[in-house]
Amino acid sequence: MKNRNIRYLTHEGIRNIGINRLMSVASVAVLMSCLVIIGFAVLLFFNVDSLLQHIEAQNVVMVFCEVDATEQDIQLTDEKLKQIDNITSVEFVSKEEAFELIKASFDEDSKLLNNIDNSFLPAGFRVTVTDMALFDETVAKITAVETIADIQQNGDLASKLEEIRSAVTYISIGVIIVLFIVSMFIIANTVRITMFSRKLEISIMKAVGATNWFIRWPFLVEGVVLGIISSFVSFIVLALLYSLLSGPFSSIFGLLGNVVVSFWDYALILLGGFLVVSVLTGAVGSLISMRKYLKEQGSVVLDES
Repeated sequence: MKNRNIRYLTHEGIRNIGINRLMSVASVAVLMSCLVIIGFAVLLFFNVDSLLQHIEAQNVVMVFCEVDATEQDIQLTDEKLKQIDNITSVEFVSKEEAFELIKASFDEDSKLLNNIDNSFLPAGFRVTVTDMALFDETVAKITAVETIADIQQNGDLASKLEEIRSAVTYISIGVIIVLFIVSMFIIANTVRITMFSRKLEISIMKAVGATNWFIRWPFLVEGVVLGIISSFVSFIVLALLYSLLSGPFSSIFGLLGNVVVSFWDYALILLGGFLVVSVLTGAVGSLISMRKYLKEQGSVVLDES
């Protein structure tokens, strides 16, 4: 198509939105609802992932040397632990520090330990694992270090955290896919209703030799513009709703030692995602609806140029 035709047909597509105001508003409202739910699903994933990362950071592996380990043995253990992959940090815990932690756990009865020597305690290391999916493999590598006498770890918690993360990921993806299909169906039906209202006009254009793309273009523009409008409206609505709901959830996350993620930290990701989903929804929905309509009218030509 020539540039002049493209400009004219684009203008026609935008004009159709004003002509069919009621259906356009309904399409924007329903598509906005779908996008807002998608946005909440994404933010839920980010919040759960942030919470799991916080819990993972607390799930450390305690590594203990022999009680009579020398300074050289301790130094060698420290070096070997730091060489293992998937370890974020290795923090040395001396006998004195371990003894003070034990005394603190006794609270008011800590004075009972005042006359006890700390020589019976082993020196150790507090090891933080990076990726909990590789927790068992990392623990196996730690256990293989010759200078280590014993370790304490919670492998069950690590596996549960990974199961929760996987479940949340799959659920979020499923919600997004379902709502994308619903949104596309809504746009397709909106465009289809518009086509029926212009049935005579389309028939005349085909009679004078208009190509399929000449007919499709205004409806394609209409679907894309409705999608773009929906994305910006959805972004504003989601920002307002999230700010209202983040307060009550902050107290719940606070009990777990974490905070609700900030909406604006992911604002560009959400807006970009909304634009991509809405434009694809509008474009694909319009094309599917147009193709089906033209087939039903028996007017699909072989030459699409």
